[in-house]
Amino acid sequence: MTRLNLVLLLAVLASALYLVNVQYESRRLFSALDQANSEARRLEVDKERLQVEKRAQATPSRVERLAIAKLQMHTATPAITHYVNFGSVAAATTLVPGDPASGHAGSATGAGVP
Repeated sequence: MTRLNLVLLLAVLASALYLVNVQYESRRLFSALDQANSEARRLEVDKERLQVEKRAQATPSRVERLAIAKLQMHTATPAITHYVNFGSVAAATTLVPGDPASGHAGSATGAGVP
């Protein structure tokens, strides 16, 4: 009988230790899950902030301002626009593109030049 009591006592102690271990592991996993959820929320907020910044950076007025400032681009006006008509294209095909002596520096559109 005492031997049975000793076996049962060992079984109760083993199950108690197992229960403590399971509870500890459960708490550790819950903590890790909570940290992962917090990180996911933080990343979602960062994603939304970056999307707003991206939209702000791509506004037409900002793009135009940067084109003028950094690329030295300017809007096209009739004063700087070169119009090409069919007669001048036919005459330009006989000229050598890039030849400074012929007065032809190349065609901007490349029309009529093979």
